[in-house]
Amino acid sequence: MRVTELPLALSVGDPSGVGPEIAIAAWQSARGSGAAPFYLLADPALIAARARRLGAEVAIVETVPAQAADVFQHALPVVPLAARFTDNPGRPDPTNAAGTIEAIDRAVADCLAGHAAAVVTCPIAKKPLYDAGFGFPGHTEYLAHLASLHTGGVVTPVMLLAGPELRTVPVTIHIALAEVPKALTTELIVATARITAADLANRFGIARPRLALAGLNPHAGESGAMGTEDERIIRPAVDILRAQGIDAFGPLPADTMFHARARAGYDVAICMYHDQALIPAKALAFDEAVNVTLGLPFIRTSPDHGTAFDIAGKGVARPDSLIAALKLARRLADTGTKVAAA
Repeated sequence: MRVTELPLALSVGDPSGVGPEIAIAAWQSARGSGAAPFYLLADPALIAARARRLGAEVAIVETVPAQAADVFQHALPVVPLAARFTDNPGRPDPTNAAGTIEAIDRAVADCLAGHAAAVVTCPIAKKPLYDAGFGFPGHTEYLAHLASLHTGGVVTPVMLLAGPELRTVPVTIHIALAEVPKALTTELIVATARITAADLANRFGIARPRLALAGLNPHAGESGAMGTEDERIIRPAVDILRAQGIDAFGPLPADTMFHARARAGYDVAICMYHDQALIPAKALAFDEAVNVTLGLPFIRTSPDHGTAFDIAGKGVARPDSLIAALKLARRLADTGTKVAAA
């Protein structure tokens, strides 16, 4: 089966969060619309119970990936997990960790085995996973671990937030702000930017991506008056990238990078820390932005929001970001196939 005909593999995320209900809502929105089929890796009993709780009219069929596309138009295809879930909307439970991780593992395995076109993940919560002994900082790092097991080498993951008007990449991710200047190196910036440029070309179909690098300090350091990292660390990275043929420029003052006229001048903003990248991305398109992990041997997208335990099970969670993640995963799979064939 060709990649363009394969379904998407959707892992349920933390079942105490909104993952089950946005997956149900995404299927309700997609069926009969010509949207790309997907299958949900989950506990079928929990999905059925959550649908009843929400009053959602949804047929659920237990299936295998190869049959998911045939099932999709009349029922939500659920590929059962070996683990079973405790159904406690809004109350994270460490006993659900095994199933949460199994869903991710199997989605990745299906994609690498050619059974799925891409991996799409619903949100997970770190604390219940940590309480169960999970040894990775988050989703992104765990996906890189699975990829490294497949490739036999080191895999460097890069987080991209993609919205209709802006793409951003944080160079440092889940670390305290006080640790950012110590973690930021020229080599890390160069590696992040190179992976970003390669995936924008190979998967997004942007022939020569333009990379705008943000400064770390106010006014990009103002020539050293407000910090030296911009001149010592970021500017040399720009020089190296340009010498390698990548269209990179900066460091730019972050407070003037994200208005409409500035955004028109680049394809992605390379930011120095988590909130510098995620605040503008979410401010511009909270319900439409998608988290994409670059640098992996498979496509992975996810909504840009978290588990939303406070509204789980109440029927008010919006599926917009998950729907956008599913659509982008399909587009990246299709574009990547076309680029590879060119």
